[in-house]
Amino acid sequence: MNDEFEPDLIVLLDDDGEEHSFEILDTLEHEDKTYYALLPLYDEPEDQVESEGEYYIFEVVEEDGEEQLAEVEDDELLNELDEIFSERFESLYDGEDDD
Repeated sequence: MNDEFEPDLIVLLDDDGEEHSFEILDTLEHEDKTYYALLPLYDEPEDQVESEGEYYIFEVVEEDGEEQLAEVEDDELLNELDEIFSERFESLYDGEDDD
């Protein structure tokens, strides 16, 4: 039996057509909208370490009948979502060291 954890990964295209890989940390339903917390993945391990664990928050939007991810541009909403995600991360990872 293989108990190894496999992260959920997603690849996004930026406006220039460049691919960027992310790990999906969490999803959240808030005020009838869905948001993703995404951790960027880097090709070089030292870049991953230097990133300081910063994550990005994207909103699921529908465009031409397809779901897409868009940046959250409202700073107040972004701060509110960051607080919610941070609390969720804290509760998710609080008990992990108890094993």
